[in-house]
Amino acid sequence: MSDFTTARRIADAVLFEGYVLYPYRASAAKNRLRWQFGVLVPPAYGEDEGEHAFQQTEMLVEPRQGSVLSGELRFLRAQRRTVKQADPQGGFVEVDSLELPDRVLVPWDEGVEDTVTFSVPVDRLLAEGLTVPFHRPARDEQEAVSAGGGPPVGRLSRRCERLDGLVRVTAEELPGPYRVLRLTAVVENITEWVPPADADRESALRHSLVSAHLLLGLDGGSFVSMTDPPQWAAPRIAHCRNLHTWPVLAGEPGRSDVVLSSPIILEDHPQIAPESPGALYDATEIDEILALRTATLTDQEKREARGTDERAGAVIDLADSMPPEVMERLHGAVRALRDITDPAPTAADPFAAPDTPWWDPGRDAEVDPGTDRVVVDGRSVGAGSRVRLKPGLRRTDAQDIFLHGREALVEAVLHDVDGSVHVAVTVDGDPGADLWRAQGRYRYFQTDEITPLEES
Repeated sequence: MSDFTTARRIADAVLFEGYVLYPYRASAAKNRLRWQFGVLVPPAYGEDEGEHAFQQTEMLVEPRQGSVLSGELRFLRAQRRTVKQADPQGGFVEVDSLELPDRVLVPWDEGVEDTVTFSVPVDRLLAEGLTVPFHRPARDEQEAVSAGGGPPVGRLSRRCERLDGLVRVTAEELPGPYRVLRLTAVVENITEWVPPADADRESALRHSLVSAHLLLGLDGGSFVSMTDPPQWAAPRIAHCRNLHTWPVLAGEPGRSDVVLSSPIILEDHPQIAPESPGALYDATEIDEILALRTATLTDQEKREARGTDERAGAVIDLADSMPPEVMERLHGAVRALRDITDPAPTAADPFAAPDTPWWDPGRDAEVDPGTDRVVVDGRSVGAGSRVRLKPGLRRTDAQDIFLHGREALVEAVLHDVDGSVHVAVTVDGDPGADLWRAQGRYRYFQTDEITPLEES
């Protein structure tokens, strides 16, 4: 069996991507539409709603003689949790919330981890392929809720709906000077669930595979990178079809015997930042921001988060207990530095002191944003020039589309250490232009995103 230990750390991040978002309460608007990645719905629902019932991984492998392929399909099942309160007349009554000293319990769909494993000789895949069906029956559970060790004050009812699926794996030997196979792995939801007339996505999720992804490993041989293949493999890679998932090399750096096929596009050998103190389940933000925001939640908000999900409660406890030295590490880190091959600095070098930055624009006489100029469309542009803006399509700020065609005043021309030129401007008619100028804040454009309006 292949060793998936390293790859599972990344796979766990994929499994719980966006599981519960800051502020970690079920009542938050962004926690009401959940699970956007790797959702495989029942076929009868997907056909009508544009969702998918399957995902397909296809890539090249170079197996050794007698090699064995191991795999893990990992996913979440949506488990509906309802909250009931003890009735003074006897029994329990379903409620919207249940107040406890340390938390506020509310209805919520929990994610239950599930795994389907398989192992097969590669030669068998060539001969007949492999089909692994799996069946998960419906399940009901009850949990008594007490306050301070007294008699039950409520009850949590949990239900998982029936789920059926299968994994199909085949291999095909390709012609050529090298022995290489095209491996195809398909994961399907085959649950026979007929959506009622009022069915919505939330009801379909309870019969779905959520955050579905595959770990594949070879105990002899290697996978070919889909993003950085050798030259001989590139034409064959181009004919591989990956649908609703994308395979990358995972596992130990430098090795190519483990693959993670993920519904989220990753690079080869993705890694979890070592500074990360723990899972925060909200990868759209950075750890430092999330930790700081979470620590500022009110006590009532923290009680609601703890009652939403155990994982949300763990995030609250993590933020509350994080020591300053761990928080300090979250500011960031430099992963790699280029070797410096220039001669060692001399005493006459103004930047020789160890506490002096390697480049200080304030001490470089050749740099002056206020007087520097750049040639655009044959005209010299600098501070005081007037230009028309034409933001490029590559820009990531959607608001820039509203600046297209607007006139602006150039405030400075800046050169960065990579040799790029940035033109700082204030936009005509901007009521905050004077305030921005006083604070040294401008909008920045590259030279191909401006047109001079007059000779300067």
